[in-house]
Amino acid sequence: MRIGITCYPTHGGSGVVATELGKLLAERGHAIHFITYDMPFRLGRFHQNICYHGVEANRYAVFKYPPYDLALASRMAQVAKIYQLDLLHVHYAVPHAIAAVLAKQMVGDHLKVVTTLHGTDITVLGEDPSLRDIICFGIRNSDAVTAVSDSLVKQTYDLFCVDKPIERIYNFVDTRVYYPRDVSSLREKYVDPGEKLLLHISNFRPVKRPEDVIFIFNRVQKEIPCRLLLVGEGPEMPKIIEQVEKLGIASKVIFLGKQDEVSQLISLADLLLLPSEKESFGLVALEAMACGVPVIASNTGGLPEVVEHGRTGFLADVGAVEEMAGYAVRLLKDEALHQSFVRAGIERVRQHFSGEQIAKQYEDLYDQVVHGSAGGSADG
Repeated sequence: MRIGITCYPTHGGSGVVATELGKLLAERGHAIHFITYDMPFRLGRFHQNICYHGVEANRYAVFKYPPYDLALASRMAQVAKIYQLDLLHVHYAVPHAIAAVLAKQMVGDHLKVVTTLHGTDITVLGEDPSLRDIICFGIRNSDAVTAVSDSLVKQTYDLFCVDKPIERIYNFVDTRVYYPRDVSSLREKYVDPGEKLLLHISNFRPVKRPEDVIFIFNRVQKEIPCRLLLVGEGPEMPKIIEQVEKLGIASKVIFLGKQDEVSQLISLADLLLLPSEKESFGLVALEAMACGVPVIASNTGGLPEVVEHGRTGFLADVGAVEEMAGYAVRLLKDEALHQSFVRAGIERVRQHFSGEQIAKQYEDLYDQVVHGSAGGSADG
């Protein structure tokens, strides 16, 4: 099959999933064409069956803002015609689904559109009245729509008056990349013998509640010798640095900034902290479990579909930092319990969230859209 994929190519869970999906589909013999404004950062080296097509918005003086959505639609149509694409798989409703629908109108109904909702396009942009109608338009005019969790499917139906079938297809990890690694020599650079290592990875925005991460760690480090590894950057970082200094724990907190390849770093940790206010899925929790790292997270959004409470991690209400800290202390003090969580997390990923399983689900959906009927609008 000939498949065009459009995503946000820079850091972010949706771009990671879209890129990794494209790579897996290419391995399975499909011709993959990434169409976006920059090379997806997870694409990296040359991959057989994968092409990248850049999009550049016209900066003609009459435009106050370069019309990226129109440039994207035009580029999609161009690539679809030249390479005879069967479908466009777009990640995010705006502007990608809108551009894909427009490209389909330019090329013809034989070009199908599959839209995957990742969360922010629904839970944040969907609350903006000025965008609601156009998001609905993109969803309704896609040939098939997927969402990355049951929670997000429900939120989409609750926020939008759409009767479009939405299929839940989970995010995934490539277990050839995310697995428990022997990183003992690297770990020595971050912790002393006998110390535990806690980890938080995010874009350090308010919705991730990074200040709760520091509160939890401060509470844990009073009972257990440990350090905290922070990976990522974002607008809340200055507050975090100030908070760490005020608490007098600067020597125990390690700031690593943005990192493209995190699988090895995750394997360093004994525990992942993810006290987010919202998570439509929680990809970093899945990556941690795959690497044998239990998770302490908020009981919100799609996280309960990823983290099995009391078996692969612990969940608590948003803001319940004392409870989360108590769970962390319990896990780090009980080695047998910790190891049972490690094993259960690895097994859960392999059973429900492996790349091969999810790639097959998308292949089946593509086949229905192109050759049968999916989402109630494919005409074969």
